[in-house]
This record gives sequence, C-alpha cells and structure tokens, in this order.
Amino acid sequence: MAPAQAAQGDQEVSDFFLGNGMEVVVIPDHRAPIVTHMVWYKIGSADEPPGKSGIAHFFEHLMFKGTTNHRAGEFGTRIAEIGGSENAFTSYDYTAFFQTVTPDALETMMSFESDRMRNLILTDAVIGPERDVILEERRSRIEGSPDALLSEEVQATLFQNHPYRIPVIGWMHEMEKLNRPDAVDFYNRYYAPNNAVLVVAGDVDAATVRAMAEKTYGRVARGPDLPPRIRPTEPEQNTKRTVTLTDARVSVPSFSKGWVVPSYNRAQPGEAEALDLLSEILGGGTQSRLYQALVVKARIASGAGAYFDGTALDDTSFTVYGSPLGETGLEKLEAAVDAEIVSVATKGVTDAELEKAKNRYVRSMIFARDNQSSMANMYGSTLTTGGTVQEIQQWPDKIRAVTADQVRAVAAKYLKPEISVTGYLLPVSAAAKPDETQVPPADVGATDGETGKPGPAEAAPAKTPPAN
Repeated sequence: MAPAQAAQGDQEVSDFFLGNGMEVVVIPDHRAPIVTHMVWYKIGSADEPPGKSGIAHFFEHLMFKGTTNHRAGEFGTRIAEIGGSENAFTSYDYTAFFQTVTPDALETMMSFESDRMRNLILTDAVIGPERDVILEERRSRIEGSPDALLSEEVQATLFQNHPYRIPVIGWMHEMEKLNRPDAVDFYNRYYAPNNAVLVVAGDVDAATVRAMAEKTYGRVARGPDLPPRIRPTEPEQNTKRTVTLTDARVSVPSFSKGWVVPSYNRAQPGEAEALDLLSEILGGGTQSRLYQALVVKARIASGAGAYFDGTALDDTSFTVYGSPLGETGLEKLEAAVDAEIVSVATKGVTDAELEKAKNRYVRSMIFARDNQSSMANMYGSTLTTGGTVQEIQQWPDKIRAVTADQVRAVAAKYLKPEISVTGYLLPVSAAAKPDETQVPPADVGATDGETGKPGPAEAAPAKTPPAN
C-alpha cells in the first residue's frame, strides 16, 4: 500500500491515491461496527474570488440538492433509513461532508457522494431559495449574536490583507448577489476528485476501502489542474488596534486579544509546536496559568483562556480572552492577563509545567483515537492544509522535543502588545458609565463569527491537535 503506511500504536493508517488524483486515507478501528466516511475538498472561504464572499459555504448547502441520478433529499433519506448520521462544514481552508453508518453501507455512501461530486443540477429554482437559507443563517448566527458580531469584526481588523479577514459565512451584501453562474463556476472548478481527500475511519480495512473507492470515486473524471493556493500575505504588523462593540443584549463584558502568528504550515521548525504548548500553559483549561491566577487565586475572572489555531494553510492567530468576575473591571483583568504573558516572555516557563502541558497535549491525541470522527477530522484538516500523514504520526515526538526556551522565545517574538488587536464586548450600561466599569478606550473593530472567538465562522471539525 503506497505511498505511506505508518503505524500509530495499534492503528495502521494507509494513504494512497486513485488514478484520477483523489487521495484516500484509511484509519482502521474495529472496536465497533461503525464507519465514518468523509470527503474533504481543498477549497474554503479564503479561496473565494473577490466580491463573492460566502460562496464556499453557499456551495456546501447546494451539495444537498438533486443530481442527474438522485432527487434532492434522497441521499439524506437513505442515511436516515439505515440509522446513520450526516453533516457538513466549511472553514477558511476546506469544505467537508461526512456520514457515520454501518460498514455494509459504506459503498452506498461512496456512490452517493461521488455522484454529487460532478452531477449536481444547478438551476435558478435551486439557487434562489437556498440563497435565502444562507442569508437567514447569517441573520440568525451572526447578527443575532453579539459575540459573533464582535468576533467577525476583530478578525477583519487582525488580518489586514489576507482573506482570513473575510467571514466564512460571507458579508451580507455580497451573499445577496450570489447567483447561478457563480455557483456553476465554483462547482466546475473546485469539486473534482483531484481536489479532494477521502478519509474513512472505522471497522474497515484498506483493501476493501480501496476497491470500493475505485468502483465509485475512481469513475469520476479528473477535474482541471488547479494552481497553487497562493493568497495575499499580511503586511508587517506595526500597530496596536482595538475594537469595541456595545450591545444591549450583553450582560457580562468580555475581551479578547489576538496576534497574527505562523501556523504549522508556515512556522519555522519547532515554532508551531511551541505555540501549541504556550497556549496550553497560558490558557488550556483549569490547570493553565490564566485560569489558576485569575479565576482560582485572584478571583477577578469568571473565565479566561488562550487559543492557537495551528491547523491553517497560511499564517493564523493566537488569542487570549477573559470575562471579569463581579465588580472587576475589564482594564484590571486585561492588565492581569498581559502580566502573565510578559512573565512567560521574560522569565519563561518551568520544566514541570512544560512537562505537564506536553503530557496533556499528547494524551489529547491518544484520546482522539478513541473517536472515529476526531481522527478523521485530524487527518482531513491536516491533509487539506499542506500536511502529510507522516507529519501527523511524528507530531507527538515533535511536541515532546519542545524546550522551555522555545516556549519563552515564541511568546517574546509574537505576543507583543504593540502589534495586538483587542476586542471589547460591552453591555450598554457599561459603555455609558466607563468610570464604574473601568472600560478601556475603544476604537473600531471586528471579529469572526459564529463561535464568538477568532477562527472559522462556520462549524469547524472537532478541535484536535494540529498534526502537520
């Protein structure tokens, strides 16, 4: 089985290509008669043409319409009849579709999925109503959520030139103009086997999956060769920016502070792993520095944490966030968070806390192996953002090799206050009485969407350790 077949504990992961260029990854897991079947397309919102924001997510919706071989809804009905489940999601760098079924239904899933890869019927009667659906989704998930609105604005401020500044779900005024020619062009260009990765995890073996894949996906003609995914890059970050949203629906203020940092795909050797461990040490749960210092000991925060989105095709973001407790003002809380960052950047971390962070991180990958969807997500997100199966296998060793000085170095290099973007979410009363709430000065602002935290606006795969 070529080109890669690597052992990961008792999981022997196989990776091969079909004749039409489709990559296939098989992750056997025989503990239960279940299989997760996922198709990942190397197309996300950051690949959209100018002025067509939201079309990647729009097309995720259109993939559930009828084809020349099956009426609309027939695929979903068949999955429901056998007790399976399905879903899809769009992110900045990829779009994925998946089903969880019994192994005897796998070939049927492949048949339906390969059919809609090329045979969708896209008429104006299909396009119009579905466009109304995504517009309503934006109203509900973004306009209806102050967290999502601020997140969208912060993201648009953090990234000044790269398309990660554009929300995955799209800007409303551009979504309203998406039409049939846009959809057809997008489909013909990106939905092809040579731009897709098939991930099958569960009670299967590689030989069986290969035979099924060749019988179904293998019959789909190769699409046009696509150019490298080279996107606009960020200019040098030289300013400290703030974004403030005041909303009557907000009852508890909060803040987030973000920086542009390299992803696994863009970092110097060891830097992304160090950023992963920095996020774990600073804000990776109840044992982190921020939680212990601000929530447990000082009791000035109701919540605090950090987040590094390492699995991205291009440069990504590192974020810290928090909400004050009681009468604590945002200014006091933000200063306390900043002090913890300065402490790591100047004094470093102890060997003991680094070792604990490594253990938690490596164990998270081991625990992920207990869930087929998590494993499939890990491989799919890595392979569609420039990583390889081998890099996923090597990731635990690379995490183990990170030194305390590397963690200190990335904190000092990237988490500089003078190049940060801070978002403040305030209740109306707090904005009206800044002295009482100690609200920091406000500027303009922005963040991404649907989660309230910087990151993909669309439903993203289960968070798993970046592995490439």
